[in-house]
Amino acid sequence: MKKKNDISLQEAMQNMLRQYRLEPQLNETRIKMLWEKLMGKTIATYTSNISMRKNTLYLTILSAPLKHELSFAKEKIKNLLNEEMGEEVIKEVVIR
Repeated sequence: MKKKNDISLQEAMQNMLRQYRLEPQLNETRIKMLWEKLMGKTIATYTSNISMRKNTLYLTILSAPLKHELSFAKEKIKNLLNEEMGEEVIKEVVIR
C-alpha cells in the first residue's frame, strides 16, 4: 500500500537533480555522448569542444568548410538532439 508521500525512484532522482542544479551538466554530458552517434565519426573528429549554457549549444569546429556547412544545418542539429534527448533541451545552436 502506498503512503501519501511515496514517490517513484525516477521522480526522486529528477527532484534531486533539480534541487542540486545538476540537470544542465547531465544534459551536456548526454549530448557529448550522443554527438558521434548522431553526427557521424567524421564530424565528431573535427569537433573540438561541445558545451551548453542556458539552453544554448556551443560547438567548436576545427574545419572551416565543415563549420560553414553545419551553419546551414543548425535547426536540424537542434531538432535531432532534442528528439534524441526526449525533451527540448536545446533552444539555439552556436557554431564557432
